[in-house]
Amino acid sequence: MRLKGKKVLITGGSRGIGRCMIAELIKQGVKDIAVIARDKKNLERLPEDFEKTKFLLVNGNVGDIGVLREMSSKIEDQWGRLDVLINNAGIVSAGSLEDIPDEEIYDQVAVNLTAVLFLTKYCLPLLKSSREAAILNVSSGLGLLGMPFYSVYGSTKAGIRQFSDSLRRELKPFKISVTCVYPTATDTEMMQKFKGREMDSPEHVAEKSIQALMQKELHFIFGGEQRLKDHRLNFESPKKFDRQISDSYDQRREASQSHRAI
Repeated sequence: MRLKGKKVLITGGSRGIGRCMIAELIKQGVKDIAVIARDKKNLERLPEDFEKTKFLLVNGNVGDIGVLREMSSKIEDQWGRLDVLINNAGIVSAGSLEDIPDEEIYDQVAVNLTAVLFLTKYCLPLLKSSREAAILNVSSGLGLLGMPFYSVYGSTKAGIRQFSDSLRRELKPFKISVTCVYPTATDTEMMQKFKGREMDSPEHVAEKSIQALMQKELHFIFGGEQRLKDHRLNFESPKKFDRQISDSYDQRREASQSHRAI
């Protein structure tokens, strides 16, 4: 799939992986980009930082259905179609399930999963108006491997994986590809607590994710061969994987404390 001339919508595009994806899209020839983001200051800087790109901007929380409807209406009015939808926005609140505040459980589900379902629903008529459309869903390595203290976040990201497979099969009669990517730890504001830990750069994640989209890959898993081996072990022998994880239980519990980007 060539991206030159495509019209793209991305959520969470004002910073981190999303902003790097915008840079990568522009490198591939995209000139029309719609962005939903909560960070108003960084959102309004996009037209200044990428002067040759035409932006449609909506400042707001994707957990607010009204924000999603506003953007889909803007795209319909100004573009009449959509070629690429990138569901990238996400938040995290880690810790023991009983210790996570109720509202933070609700917000993670609303932003990481529910918003993806609704925005995709609202954009499908626009995507079906494209000659060649694509959806890129950003899950997480924690959507593949259920880890202690990330039960809520991991569940939302596992939902993205299932949604991607189901939607791809549902859209088989249409020219709409669906790609799901699974980043591992990435050096963004969401991971500030873990500074000093070896992580992928957001530029790397953005580049590989956009490449997977262009190549119409079904799934792209970051983390190298070890992540693939863990994924296989978790599927084929979950009790054995349980034992591996239990060996680092205390370290994982400590690491999850105050891991909050919400």
